[in-house]
Amino acid sequence: MIVECNDRLVRLFATLPGVDAVVGRSDPTPPHDAHAALLSLPHRLGTTLATVPAEVPYLRAEPERIEFWRRRLGPKAEARLRVGLVWAGNPGFKADHIRSPRLKAFLPLLDVPGVTVFGLQKGAGRQDLETCGPLPSSFTDLGAEISDFADTAAIMENLDLVISSCTAPAHLAGALGRPVWTVLPFAPDWRWLDQGMCTPWYPTMRLFRQDRRGDWAPVVGRVRAALQALARSRP
Repeated sequence: MIVECNDRLVRLFATLPGVDAVVGRSDPTPPHDAHAALLSLPHRLGTTLATVPAEVPYLRAEPERIEFWRRRLGPKAEARLRVGLVWAGNPGFKADHIRSPRLKAFLPLLDVPGVTVFGLQKGAGRQDLETCGPLPSSFTDLGAEISDFADTAAIMENLDLVISSCTAPAHLAGALGRPVWTVLPFAPDWRWLDQGMCTPWYPTMRLFRQDRRGDWAPVVGRVRAALQALARSRP
């Protein structure tokens, strides 16, 4: 089986089991007998909610990158949680303004006692760093150092938790089998269903749903309370 994907995903997707080759969209397509769009496979395979394949991890970070980022993050204080944060998606997505809380909404998470936060944000959302400062010393921005999703995956393997808006890194954390909390808008994408704290796609993911359209404060408040409880539970 050959997988064609975004160029930035080639290194990461090369870790998929059962894949013979991975090619970027900018590369020539190798000879093949049939083509199926990835999101058509659940239909083709007759997948239902009861049969969603959710054995994780099915993606893995490269060991040498895990070690690189372990050194970059520095010695881990056992009493402190390491949390990765993503606050915005691709603005090219037509409903991004609905799904992306932005950094300002997430500011209450940056000063939770016993928590160190690492910014994993890439793309246009990084502009928030220029308008939301000064940020507390418990926050470290890593986004400028991340080259692709293989780096993001390796960082996640060094974290205790990922908190993300409804965007690619949330799916990456779920595919890696990492603990991940995903905040969702009032009317989320179809894959999240319309209720519940869990998702059949990712058994290590917890969902935090918006109660009212456009109002992120109550959602972030619940995330903060859960984060405080998790931090207090550390030895």
